[in-house]
Amino acid sequence: MTYLWGNNRRFFSFTDYCKKKYGSRIQKVSVNAGFTCPNRDGSKGTGGCSFCNNQGFSPSYCHDDYDIDEQIEKGLSFIRKRYKKAKLFIAYFQSYSNTYDTLPILRQRYHQALAHPFVSGISVGTRPDCIDEEKLDFLGELSEKYIVNVEYGVESCYEDTLLRINRGHTFKDSVRAIEQTASRGIHTGIHMIIGLPGETKEQILQQSEIISTLPVNSVKFHQLQIVSETAMAKDYYNNPGQFHFFEPAEYANLMAEFIARLRPDISIERLAGEVPPGYNLRTSWKGIRSDEMIRLIEQQLEVKNLWQGKYYL
Repeated sequence: MTYLWGNNRRFFSFTDYCKKKYGSRIQKVSVNAGFTCPNRDGSKGTGGCSFCNNQGFSPSYCHDDYDIDEQIEKGLSFIRKRYKKAKLFIAYFQSYSNTYDTLPILRQRYHQALAHPFVSGISVGTRPDCIDEEKLDFLGELSEKYIVNVEYGVESCYEDTLLRINRGHTFKDSVRAIEQTASRGIHTGIHMIIGLPGETKEQILQQSEIISTLPVNSVKFHQLQIVSETAMAKDYYNNPGQFHFFEPAEYANLMAEFIARLRPDISIERLAGEVPPGYNLRTSWKGIRSDEMIRLIEQQLEVKNLWQGKYYL
C-alpha cells in the first residue's frame, strides 16, 4: 500500500506535514499572553467550560507573571534539552482565548513574540466565537511573512454536547470560523475531545466524517479526562454513571476506526493528551503516556489493515 502522503506510516502526522512543508519539524513554545475567555469574564458565562482548568493544560513556565520574552526564553531552554535536534520554533499562544481582545492588543502581543530571533511564527489557540473578519485579515497578513496557525477549540460537532459542557458557542460558530480562516490561506487546526458525556461510539466516529467535510489542515485529539477543580469533576463525583471512559485498548481501537474515516490530507497533531498527575482525578490508563498510545493505535491500524482515509468517501 502506498499512502497518499508518501511515507510508511498509516496516518498523516503533523510532524510529517511540517517536514514536507518547512523542511523540519516545528516545536511550539507555549505562551500565556494574559488573555481571558468570554465564558469566564461574564460576557457569555462564568466558570468556563465544564472540563477546563487551564493550569492542568499549561507548562509550568507558561504563566503571565513572566512577560512574553521571558516565557519564550524559559520555553526554549526546556525544549532544547528535550528535543536536541529542534531547529524551528513558533510561539504557541495557548492559555485561554488568544484572539479575545482588541486588534491593537493582538498586534502588540503577536509582534512581541515574532520579534524574538529564534521564533519563526505563531500558533494561536482560540474559540470560534472570538474571531472576526478584521482579526483574520491581520492574521492573513502575518501569514505572508511568518508561519501562522490558528487552532480552534471545537471539542464536539454536536450542539447538545456543547450545551452540556457549557461551551458557550455552537458548532455552527465553529464551521463559520473554520471556513473564514481557511479562505485566507491560514493554516486552520481544530481540537476535539473524544468521549464527552452522552456521545455514543457511533456518534464519535461520525464526527470524523463531519470534520472531513471542512477545510481543516490539522487536528488534535484529546481523550476525556476528569481534571480537578472543574464543573465536570463535580458532575463525576455526583453522577459517575453518566461517564464512559475508554480503556487503553478500547481507545486505540476506536481511534484506528476514526482515522480510517478521516480525510487523508488532514494532518494529525495529537492522538491523545496528558494531564499532570496532580490534576488528573481518574488515572485508569495507569501511566500510559501519549507516545505509548500512538504505538497502540498504530498497532491497531496494522492489525486491522487500516490507514487514514481508507473509508473516506
